[in-house]
Amino acid sequence: MFKQRAISAVFLVIIAAITLYFGGAVTCFVMCGVSFIGTMELLRVYELHKKGIGIVAYIATILYYVCLYTGHSSFLMPLMVLYLLAVLAVYVLTYPAYDDKKIMAAFMSFFYVSVMLSFVYLIRDMKNGLVLVLLIFVSSWGNDTCAYLVGRAIGKHKMSPKLSPKKSIEGLVGGIAGSGILGAIFGMIYQHFVADIHMAPLIFAVIGAVAAIPAVIGDLAASAIKRNNDIKDYGKLIPGHGGILDRFDSIIFTAPIVYYLIVYLL
Repeated sequence: MFKQRAISAVFLVIIAAITLYFGGAVTCFVMCGVSFIGTMELLRVYELHKKGIGIVAYIATILYYVCLYTGHSSFLMPLMVLYLLAVLAVYVLTYPAYDDKKIMAAFMSFFYVSVMLSFVYLIRDMKNGLVLVLLIFVSSWGNDTCAYLVGRAIGKHKMSPKLSPKKSIEGLVGGIAGSGILGAIFGMIYQHFVADIHMAPLIFAVIGAVAAIPAVIGDLAASAIKRNNDIKDYGKLIPGHGGILDRFDSIIFTAPIVYYLIVYLL
């Protein structure tokens, strides 16, 4: 299992590196595909992935990324409103094929996966985006690693004993602090090689630490959905890791926070 996970991880890193390096249409297309599959995985949990309401979610995902790539950002909010109306139209016209819980699950699938993951592309599309997009991984993966190490070393107080018994409050604090330190180091490198920004280490430390918090929420939220629906993994696309949502659970929440912190702080 470890060998399989390691091989899959190497391929994921290579694909991510290629996707983010080229940017533009490549990053947009890949993130659209990732969002499409992730949306399908979440819809599958509620047995909606092959139904009409699922098709509406897939179409909305594609249209959303088309709007992003073509620069028609003013269409994004109307698109989300139209998506909600379309979902409700399917609900009432096919009643009682769906109950209200599945309707809400269908809306969440699009917003939770497609909209949130699109911020990876939006960060990459910024000035110096090739470097700035790495902050997502500094916050999410840095938090995971530091939280694990601190939790193993001194973790005693359970953070969420029923949902994730192995996670501790000490690990949570260690993960946030570790992400902040990694962010500061990232800021030093950025300031020296990319752009001379006043107080860059402090700014990036804040981004790293603050964005680590939603990474934890994203991880636990994905686990909660799986436990509520009695499933082990969201999919089998990535050998040894599960599905898109199993691998991107923390990034889904981290990417939007990193984006807005960059916008407001830089």
